[in-house]
Amino acid sequence: MILKKQDKRKRRHNRVRAKISGSVTVPRLCVTRTNTHIYAQLIDDEKGNTILTASDIGLKGKKTTKTEVAVEVGKLIAKKAIAKKIEKVVFDRSGHKYHGRVKAVAEEARGGGLKF
Repeated sequence: MILKKQDKRKRRHNRVRAKISGSVTVPRLCVTRTNTHIYAQLIDDEKGNTILTASDIGLKGKKTTKTEVAVEVGKLIAKKAIAKKIEKVVFDRSGHKYHGRVKAVAEEARGGGLKF
């Protein structure tokens, strides 16, 4: 049986999610990307609640590349988390490879003060 690219990503995501979970004190930073947008969420898996969200949809200003937009999303999620006194998170890349836009969000979140 030959799997599609999306099916492989979903399998990777399920395998990782079996091992990691977030809580109120140490939430899960989930980064999801599509062809046009990128999203970051802080999730409390114990209660099943999303604590914070950030995406490129609400950003003002014109950025030229998708990676530059991802950098802004990383800064935004870090700023919101620090404002809510959340400093430590568990990183979840949603089965995507750790490069490009996913890496840009992670590095900017680290630069903004989050530890993971």
